[in-house]
Amino acid sequence: MNLLRVALLGLAALVAVILGFAYWGARPDGSAVPGPQEIAASRRAVERLASASPDYGGYFDALKTAYPSDYEAFLSRASERPGESDDVDALAIEAARDLRRSHGVLAARADGAALDRYFDARRAILGALAAQDRRLCVDFLYGGGHADFVAFARDHRPLLLALAQSGLAAIKDGAERPERRPAPQEEDFRALENALRAQGLSNAAIGALLDGRSYDPPLGNDELCQAGMTYLTTLAALPQEARWRIYAFAVELMARS
Repeated sequence: MNLLRVALLGLAALVAVILGFAYWGARPDGSAVPGPQEIAASRRAVERLASASPDYGGYFDALKTAYPSDYEAFLSRASERPGESDDVDALAIEAARDLRRSHGVLAARADGAALDRYFDARRAILGALAAQDRRLCVDFLYGGGHADFVAFARDHRPLLLALAQSGLAAIKDGAERPERRPAPQEEDFRALENALRAQGLSNAAIGALLDGRSYDPPLGNDELCQAGMTYLTTLAALPQEARWRIYAFAVELMARS
């Protein structure tokens, strides 16, 4: 099996900005480091914002119950940015990303139905992006667009909440299963590629999604966004065992990225 293709399959089309902002934790050069009192006040503000949110409050409570140390670490990091952590959508994204990094690998062992719900939630977000902003849709596929995506999430909270909740549920389910799911087989990827061709994707689009290829001139946002939607829809239609092996593999790559 082409190992580069296998790695890029998971990273190119399934690592989305919603759980991987490089922005978080960065402090502009020369900015003042907050003092203990300022951090303590910021922490209280973050806790109030998270717990009082009618949309995300249940998610934050579930995260605190399931992984209290991770929740505390999230609060500590968010509290170190007074004035920057008053956006509950951004906080929900940050918390979900942190959980993916600390425990996301467990989701690879989750029940197939839990994996399906997680990737269904990802596909729903991509579909909403495709209908609203094809450029941001492509950013979602390849990992960019922080500020624009937070604004999108603010207007589509049920979609973001579904992704965060399904991710937490898959991690919790996987934590209870000691057996690792078998790795994808070469025929799994061959079947996926053949199915993408049957859906009319061009060789260039398939190369961009499965091999991470770049082109000069680059593929347009419309073509790449539609290819991403076709990719996730086609993957969801594969026979369940093949689909779950690829999902689990992608989840593990995301957790380690």
